[in-house]
Amino acid sequence: LIQSTTIMNSIMKKFKSIYIVYACIGLLSASLVGCQKEEGVQILPERNYVLVWSDEFDGSAGELVDSSNWSYDIGRGVDGWGNQELQFYRDVADNVSLDGEGNLAITARNTPFGGAPFTSGRVKTKGLVSAQYGRIEARVKLPYGPGLWPAFWMLGSNIDNVGWPQCGEIDILEYRGQEPYVTYGSVHGPGYSGGESIGSPFYLSNDRFDKEFHVFAIEWGENYIEYYVDGIRYQTVTPEDVDGEWVFNQPFYVLFNVAVGGTFVGFPTSGTPWPQTMLVDYIRVYEEQ
Repeated sequence: LIQSTTIMNSIMKKFKSIYIVYACIGLLSASLVGCQKEEGVQILPERNYVLVWSDEFDGSAGELVDSSNWSYDIGRGVDGWGNQELQFYRDVADNVSLDGEGNLAITARNTPFGGAPFTSGRVKTKGLVSAQYGRIEARVKLPYGPGLWPAFWMLGSNIDNVGWPQCGEIDILEYRGQEPYVTYGSVHGPGYSGGESIGSPFYLSNDRFDKEFHVFAIEWGENYIEYYVDGIRYQTVTPEDVDGEWVFNQPFYVLFNVAVGGTFVGFPTSGTPWPQTMLVDYIRVYEEQ
């Protein structure tokens, strides 16, 4: 997301095969345990997790996010946040607020502001909440439309000291609004950033990510990151998979945003409906016991 692929084909060449032959992870009494083995399904490692931080986004419609958890990125960034994006990020309720129904709503609008043709929102837990290892998950309903680029992701907390991509980036969820049936999970680091990122797509069969909420998660430990959608593990990334230094054994913070345009998705079109909103029901961080 700091700097993404210049062309979609470059990313697709780097994405590995999808692994959708794994059993789910179930949530039970604030801890997570592996499900039982099914016929032809590899059983997952059993891990017990305890909830250590969450935001359920409860509050009145139009209320801003909890400032003890979240701050904002504001403006157009440098070169469209490194990706030639077209939005101006704002810290106002029109773009980032609670919806009064237990969700965070990040809304992209075709309203010019600050020299940009669109507005949207980007929130982060930088300097407030960080995690190193565990299970990080969010329940999200995605928007629809060409040129929309919502994401749920993480950056190394040392970014101000070492810069990107040395800090590392974990993209738990990326999505192209013109392809509502597929999402992407990837990592960026020194030697494998931008169009050389390491990751895989996840496809829905006979469904779309803009129609219902879905749970996106990673289970993360020393020298591995596992990716999940609705309890299905579809890829695992380890130091052996990357083409450079493994930079993920350190604290990271969380971001949610909806970009408009950029190298990953292209321009909005006349068929892009406005406004478009990404809804986040919750984010939860668990530690392994």
